[in-house]
Amino acid sequence: MRARAAAAVLAALLAALLTAAGGQASLQRSLERALHVPHVSLAATGAVALDLSTGATVYSRNGTLPLIPASNEKLAVTYAALTALGPGFRIETDVLGESTGDGQVLAGTWHGDLVLKGYGDPTLSSADLTALARQVRADGITRVTGCVLGDESWFDSRRTALGWKAAFYITESPPLSALVVDRGRVGRTTSHDPALAAAQLFRAALARAGVRVAGAAAHGVAGPEAVPLGSVDSPDLVAIVHWMDTVSDNFTAEMLVKELGAVQSGHGTTAAGVGFVTGLLAEVGVPLDGVRLVDGSGLSLLDRLTPNALVALLGAMWNDVEVRLELLASLPVAGRTGTLHDRMRRGPAAGVVHAKTGTTSNASALSGFVGDRYVFSVLQNGFPVSFAWARTAQDRFAAVLAASE
Repeated sequence: MRARAAAAVLAALLAALLTAAGGQASLQRSLERALHVPHVSLAATGAVALDLSTGATVYSRNGTLPLIPASNEKLAVTYAALTALGPGFRIETDVLGESTGDGQVLAGTWHGDLVLKGYGDPTLSSADLTALARQVRADGITRVTGCVLGDESWFDSRRTALGWKAAFYITESPPLSALVVDRGRVGRTTSHDPALAAAQLFRAALARAGVRVAGAAAHGVAGPEAVPLGSVDSPDLVAIVHWMDTVSDNFTAEMLVKELGAVQSGHGTTAAGVGFVTGLLAEVGVPLDGVRLVDGSGLSLLDRLTPNALVALLGAMWNDVEVRLELLASLPVAGRTGTLHDRMRRGPAAGVVHAKTGTTSNASALSGFVGDRYVFSVLQNGFPVSFAWARTAQDRFAAVLAASE
């Protein structure tokens, strides 16, 4: 009797395993079919999907192939910013007084210059300048004998990143600077000199607040003896990251990379920032063979990520509960929000898939989560790549996973 019972249990287990294996094979075939679309090369396509609960690979094609990631690069910036700077981190902008006298306000007059010093706030606005001007006026200053100086020395002066197409400058991201107001917009145009434009706008804000400035706006750097006269803070970092990922904002990603470089290594450069990000990925076990990070936005044609690296990065973020919550809140939701608002609006993926998109003329990508069951990444390259067909493949791939959840 015991032998027959044991045999029955063994047979049941074997049947269950065979059924599971059959289901796994069926899922793999469906995922493979999802990627077959016209005008997108499978040789230049990488796709990986893992089961979050077991870590088992449910599908893999070209998982180690280095590919241009487009805006999926922002996932690495998101992780580095949230872990290294922290969700509550805020970026300050200061007004400092450079005095030609003893640093005192005499009869409402500041003898010297005012310095508007930026520390890389991508959200700095004209409204913030108004607040700063009112703080100066509240200090009892009604007249300034010197100039208004724009100090962008927290970052380097490079306005773009290595490997960008010339057309990306202005059209895909305004000029990068530690001091940039309204994303560099002045009237209907974007200034190529954001720090000077910021100083000019601040001089006008001071006039509206009742502070007359004798000198003009110019570039400058605050000295160590400069007197604090006012400051404003950005929204907290988590709000900035949510905006960046939801709408896939290139400018914010590039500014955060330089901020990471400035805060972590004392060098406000893209190279310092991506060096720090790369080191952080290595620390959490992301496989870096074939990986090359050159900028923060993914606009650079020199960037390379692999599907394996992206899935490992997303897995590390998932396993950090605090980061997971912030990440899921910032990723677009299929058929609901951000860059996925008009994709997968019906079917099993709608409202279930949280993922980061990526699109340039040479790359299309989608990486993220299917509920709490799967993590996946699809990268497709071409010169050019058919982004319409690439998105069709990505959406089908995500929908197959959602249907099997």
